[in-house]
Amino acid sequence: MPALSRSAEPAQWANYLRAVVDIAFCSHNVRVTPHRSGEGPGLAYPLDSAHTLHIVTAFNPRGRNATVRANLRAQHELLRILGLRGLQWWPAVGGDAAGTRAEISAAVLGMNDAQARALGRRFGQDAVFAWSPTAWRLLDCADTTHDTVVSDWHAELLGRERG
Repeated sequence: MPALSRSAEPAQWANYLRAVVDIAFCSHNVRVTPHRSGEGPGLAYPLDSAHTLHIVTAFNPRGRNATVRANLRAQHELLRILGLRGLQWWPAVGGDAAGTRAEISAAVLGMNDAQARALGRRFGQDAVFAWSPTAWRLLDCADTTHDTVVSDWHAELLGRERG
């Protein structure tokens, strides 16, 4: 994975690189993780190959823990904005694989990277995720002049027994 070229990494950056995202599509729930060695992508990408899903949250701005009330208020505002823009979205939760840290998010269809970064910035986020058929990307909201961190991805159905 290429090194991130930024002058001042947020304290949580290493966690963002390992984060998993659970997305609740209408018919099934999917967990997306950065690529794990020896595994292919698992499930196929769920959308048309021309579309990228951006995962955005309003929780815990600037990497600091906010109150439940403040987080929910901010997330409600994020969803209101998505609705006003007529964007399709699915409920999502991003966090660590163990589930000890989780942030309510939205997996949004219909934005480009610049729009996703701007929305993340509006809500004080360090980064947003971008999932496409070819890559799982971490987009820096603060410094949009540099490349993103890119990895492969693995997707699996949630609630399914592993064999």
